[in-house]
Amino acid sequence: MTNRKRSLFTLMGVMLAIISSCTNWENDQKAGGENLKLNKVNDEKPLNVIYILSDDHRYDFMGFTGKVPFLETPNMDKMALEGAHIENAFVTTSLCSPSRASILTGQFSHHHQVVDNQSLIADSVKFFPQYLQAAGYETAFMGKWHMGEHHADPRKGFDHWFSLKGQGTYYNPVININGEEKQFGDSTYITDLLTEEALDWLGQRDGEKPFFLYLSHKGVHADFKPAPRHKGVYADGAPSYPPTMYPEKNPDYNYKDVPDWVKNQRHSWHGVDYMYHGQINFDEFYQLYNETLLSVDESIGKVIDYIEETGQLDNTVIFYMGDNGFSFGEHGLIDKRQAYEESIRVPLLVYGSKEVLKRNKVKQMIQNIDIGPTILEMAGLEKPDNMDGESFLSILKGEDPQDWRERIYYEYYWERPFPQTPTTYAVRTGQYKFIRYHGIWDINELYDIQNDPWEMNNLIRDPEYKELSKELRQDLFQWLQETNGMQIPLKTDGNGARFDHKYRGTF
Repeated sequence: MTNRKRSLFTLMGVMLAIISSCTNWENDQKAGGENLKLNKVNDEKPLNVIYILSDDHRYDFMGFTGKVPFLETPNMDKMALEGAHIENAFVTTSLCSPSRASILTGQFSHHHQVVDNQSLIADSVKFFPQYLQAAGYETAFMGKWHMGEHHADPRKGFDHWFSLKGQGTYYNPVININGEEKQFGDSTYITDLLTEEALDWLGQRDGEKPFFLYLSHKGVHADFKPAPRHKGVYADGAPSYPPTMYPEKNPDYNYKDVPDWVKNQRHSWHGVDYMYHGQINFDEFYQLYNETLLSVDESIGKVIDYIEETGQLDNTVIFYMGDNGFSFGEHGLIDKRQAYEESIRVPLLVYGSKEVLKRNKVKQMIQNIDIGPTILEMAGLEKPDNMDGESFLSILKGEDPQDWRERIYYEYYWERPFPQTPTTYAVRTGQYKFIRYHGIWDINELYDIQNDPWEMNNLIRDPEYKELSKELRQDLFQWLQETNGMQIPLKTDGNGARFDHKYRGTF
């Protein structure tokens, strides 16, 4: 080889090294400068995944459940009847930011440390879409992020970004589109806007790659504002009051053993006797919630229609889920945070590939920390070691893994903006739930969920259940010990004056 040829080959080698280095740098930058390659668990074609999340949608407010006789949700009904309905889906913390962080990280709140709606998420935390992105997926995020940071800037793991700041607004929102803010007007409704953007992205993406779409709705977060076409459609729909809403009317309700903090909260922002500091009455609140939910159901239908009409259903799985539950009068409460059923349970529906979905009803207890591992397995990727959740793909396929969890754990940490609800821990089996409160002088709770679904009779004083209470309490602390959850995260109080009505304006 001549010196000239040798020099030419050397130059070409240098150029190729530079190109490779630039490509690797771009990939590293795209993935957050970290090695995000996961081992493959199978050689099957990766599935496309659409994950639709709503806000504050409780588990039983869907047409097919019959809970609200006048509520019609045909698209949720279709997902449940033709896909899979996870009947026992739970969150690990019933609050927006902690739950969303648990979904994206697969971790308990005491691991990712987003324990309230003000806490920032650490830069070192990895989101499962980053792993999908590193594996060659096209990824997009549309909607509400709300994980402590009060801005709408693009986050790691997404090629396309379309997000609102904080809670956002239902009408005429300001949206951050890949780093640039845009103000929408002309009575633009947020649910419709997010759906249109999702469909546009699906239609314009590179069809050669698998995709992951995260469509995160603002609806149905308070204060509820339905789309114009839905205003007043349920004006004649009478709400059903739960048997624990007015204890004086229900002699079967063991009200003496209801914690004092629950009784006191009746006359607060999150209580039925002083809802939102008296700004709205219960019946109107109930009506607006159901009307606002209708646009979310329509959004689901439009996404399903697009996937079906474009022939992508065989290789696409669509999830629908709520980020936490919501109380409507149970124990005199509204909103969430507490460990009662209507707060910790959420809707979870899965629709799509018939090669995957072999089971219509799923009885096993699934949690929000299981979403990331499941979607990663659908992409053919293993679960990262730091994820607390487990993939339930085998369950969707009709299998019954013998080592699947038989109980779930719950944690909620006291928040300064809403001091009425204490730090709460709970463990729930298929039949019983033990709830423990930390830092207050009050009674704990034990319920037989199977025989007392309304949680009306606290069994904590019953001698017959003393050993069970002891066992579940020990189990709860063992879980905290084994998962390094014994330290209660303490966050900065902030500089604002208090706005809870009894002590408003004080520091």
